[in-house]
Amino acid sequence: MEKPLRIGVMGAGHLGRIHVQQIAELPEFELAGVYDIHPEKAARLQVEFNAPVSTSPAELIAACDVVDVVTPTIAHHACTLEALAAGRHVFIEKPIAHTLGQARELVAHAEATGCKVQVGHVERFNPAFLAAHGTLRQPMFIETHRLAQFDPRGTDVSVVLDLMIHDLDIILHVVGHPIAEVHASGVAVVSDTPDIANARIAFANGCVANLTASRISMKKMRKSRFFQKDAYIAVDMLKKETEIMRMRTVEEPDPFAVTLDLGPGKGHREITFEKPEIPATNAIREELRAFAYAIRSGKPTVVPARDGLAALELAHRVLAAMQVRTA
Repeated sequence: MEKPLRIGVMGAGHLGRIHVQQIAELPEFELAGVYDIHPEKAARLQVEFNAPVSTSPAELIAACDVVDVVTPTIAHHACTLEALAAGRHVFIEKPIAHTLGQARELVAHAEATGCKVQVGHVERFNPAFLAAHGTLRQPMFIETHRLAQFDPRGTDVSVVLDLMIHDLDIILHVVGHPIAEVHASGVAVVSDTPDIANARIAFANGCVANLTASRISMKKMRKSRFFQKDAYIAVDMLKKETEIMRMRTVEEPDPFAVTLDLGPGKGHREITFEKPEIPATNAIREELRAFAYAIRSGKPTVVPARDGLAALELAHRVLAAMQVRTA
């Protein structure tokens, strides 16, 4: 096996700890160090995972081949630029940057250096979504619900940038057509930015997506429904379940099948139901594994910097439609 890639984790908070935990289980990587502006957070990971601790971003970058940026969003731009300037490949947690200007600069620098950059839109690696992905062929109506219980962590940004951006990335990836219109509304209930939001996004090919995100719900939910010709696909990204309903026209119906009679001379529509077996995988581990593969193979990353920028641009269009001031 090839020598492991040396990876440094920048940011030792809640998500940084999860990344260190997953990296420890990936043979593709060797943990070269952890850095956090708060030394006590890095020290905790040193005790728990025997993680080497760096005393500065420059020291961490010098020690590794790959930098994993898991800092608060406001620091993504500076950390990523420093890593790219040193010729390091960079994994950046979502959203790619704090502002659109910063995101565009990161895309330009990534493409200029030739370094691999992947953005942590982790739902692309959700096994329930992967099980459905091959059946998604030009859906014309999409409905998503992403609901979470209130957690003060992350309320420095609106629910659009905190939660809805996951689904914005998914629909951009699935639909693949330009956006025609964006309508949205939101309410700041317990924080200074919207805590619940709804967006209606119309695409140039006629597809419409209706998205709801809330961080003040009584229960958690992460569901997406895709409606397309002859099929309906439901994906529960929280429970890791996928259901696929297909329809096909038949002359003579199977007496044991669920069918719809279309009327005299029009045949019947036979309905089939599938529930694919979903493998027990960890999406964060799989996105990091995919990043290592892209680096070694020279192939594009699954979620390149431009995809991260596209999701952020759409998120800002949603916020603008809600008349929320953005940077």
